[in-house]
Amino acid sequence: MNKRLFRQLHRTLAPIIILPFLITALTGISYRLGKSWLGLSRDQVHWLMTIHEGEYLGPILEPIYVLLNGLGVLFMIGTGTYMVIQSWQPQRWFRPRQKQEEGKNS
Repeated sequence: MNKRLFRQLHRTLAPIIILPFLITALTGISYRLGKSWLGLSRDQVHWLMTIHEGEYLGPILEPIYVLLNGLGVLFMIGTGTYMVIQSWQPQRWFRPRQKQEEGKNS
């Protein structure tokens, strides 16, 4: 796959999956900090874990939500990493060496 396709896929999927990512991150952070820093009991913050894990979607959609969320994270990490690595490579001005060498030999 080329750089342009990765960028296009990344750009297309980002607006779609940003909301589930934000919900998952914010509820996970709130759950952990609520228990650790605020001293809340597990029962007091369980509703955050219910949202975090997608339990509100029911037993059929919950695993699909978790699967798609996880695959989305992996995809965004993969395409983002690929784009970063590509940006580290030095810019090459396309000028074939054969043409330059032919001009010198003439």
